[in-house]
Amino acid sequence: MNEDRLPHFVSDAPFEIETIERLTPEQERYFLASQWRLMWWRFRRHKVALAAAIILALAYGSILVTEFLAPYGLESRDTGFIYAPPQRIRLFHEGELIGPFVYGLKYRLNLETLQREYVIDRARVQPIRFLCLGDAYRLWGLIPGRTHLMCPAKGGTLFLLGTDRLGRDILSRIFYGARISLTVGLIGIAISFTLGITIGGAAGYFGGLVDSVVQRVIEILRSLPELPLWMALSAALPVTWSPILVYFAITIILGLLDWPGLARAVRSKLLALREEDFCTAAQLMGARPSRIIGRHLLPNFMSHLIASASLSIPTMILGETALSFLGLGLRPPVTSWGVLLTEAQNIEAVVLYPWLLLPMVPVIITVLAFNFFGDGLRDAADPYE
Repeated sequence: MNEDRLPHFVSDAPFEIETIERLTPEQERYFLASQWRLMWWRFRRHKVALAAAIILALAYGSILVTEFLAPYGLESRDTGFIYAPPQRIRLFHEGELIGPFVYGLKYRLNLETLQREYVIDRARVQPIRFLCLGDAYRLWGLIPGRTHLMCPAKGGTLFLLGTDRLGRDILSRIFYGARISLTVGLIGIAISFTLGITIGGAAGYFGGLVDSVVQRVIEILRSLPELPLWMALSAALPVTWSPILVYFAITIILGLLDWPGLARAVRSKLLALREEDFCTAAQLMGARPSRIIGRHLLPNFMSHLIASASLSIPTMILGETALSFLGLGLRPPVTSWGVLLTEAQNIEAVVLYPWLLLPMVPVIITVLAFNFFGDGLRDAADPYE
C-alpha cells in the first residue's frame, strides 16, 4: 500500500510577498473607510438628494440672519400700498442696462368695485440698493442693527411678492415665518426621537410584558385620526397663553403624537440585534441594559434613524401649517407660514389677490427637499445598496 502513495513534494523556495496582488490606493481607501464615510460617498452620488441638502442648508442658514435678509421689518406697514401686487425685478429700461430695479406703482380706487387698481408707472425707475440701511431691528432680539441685504430706493417701494391687507411686505414676512416653521420640526423631532428610542428600545430589548404593553399603546395611538386629534389638543390650549407658550405647546403636541412609528421601527431592530453574540458578550460582562442599548445596539442602525428623522420633520412642518391655517395653532403676533396663509382663507381675497397664496411655496419646497434628502439618506445607509 505504501508503494501506491503519490510522492509528496514540498517546495523549499523562499516565500515571495511580491507575488501577492497588492491593493491599489483607491481600494485600500475604500476598505479602510468608516461607515459614515461610506454613507457620504453613496449619498454624494444621489444628485437630487445632494441638491435637496443644499436647499435645506440655505433655508436653515437663513433663519440665523432673518432680519438682515428681509427688506422690511416684521411689522413695517405702508398703508398707501394695501394689497399691492408683486413688483418684478428688471435690468433694462428703454433698451439701456441700468442694473436691477423695479418700476413704481400707482393706483386708483375703483368706485364701482371699491378695489384698488394698481398700474406700473414706467416713469418711476427705482434702483434696488444692496447692503444698505433700512428698517431698524434687533438680531434675535439682542443685537441692534439697520443693515439689510437689499432695500427699496429712497422714497420707493420693493414688494417682490406683494403686500397683504395691512400693507406689509409678504417676502419679509415669509423670511420671518421660516424661523418658526422650520424650528417647529426640529424641536418636535427631538421630542419624538427621545420617546421613540426610549420606549421602542425598552420594548425590543426586554420583550415580554413590556413589549406587549408598548405595542398596545402604539396600536391605540396609530388608530386615532391624526389631524382631528391635533385639532382637539390645540383647541384645548388656553387662549390666555402667550405666543411663546403656544409655540412650545404646539411643538410638544406634534412630538408626542409622532413617536409611535419610530418606536415600532426601533423595537423590531432591537428584537433581532439582542440575539447577536456581541450583545450576549456585553450581558455576560455585566453591562447594564441602558449601556447595551445605547452603546451597542442603537449605533448599529443609527444611520437608519437619521434617515427616518429627515422624513418625519416635513410631517411636523405640515402639521403646524395646517393647525395655524385653521386658527388652532400659532396665532398673531407670532409669524409662521401657516399664520401667513390665514390671509388666504377668504376665497374672494384669493381671487382678487392671488399672491396671498405665495407663503405656500416655501412649504412645498421644504417638504419636497426633506423627502428627497430622506430618500438619499436611506439609500446611502442601506449596506446592501
